[in-house]
Amino acid sequence: MKDIHEVLRQKQAKYAQLGKQIEMLQQAAEKLREVAPLLAENDDEDNAVLAEVDDITGAADAMAAKAGANSSAPSSKPARPAAPRWP
Repeated sequence: MKDIHEVLRQKQAKYAQLGKQIEMLQQAAEKLREVAPLLAENDDEDNAVLAEVDDITGAADAMAAKAGANSSAPSSKPARPAAPRWP
């Protein structure tokens, strides 16, 4: 049979550890609440930039297709990758 005082000490230690973890999680949540609006603003700007890149890429692909249809000689350049390159 276990000593009741030892079991109580173990439970209290575990309770104290859980209390510290809860406090740390609450602090992290508070910091995330402060940062979340800043991240949301950056997402809007990033989406606008991505839309511009998609427009430019689409126009360039259309021009390349039109140029390819007009030329009768095969091109010596390798095909351009479909995915946009990021700086």
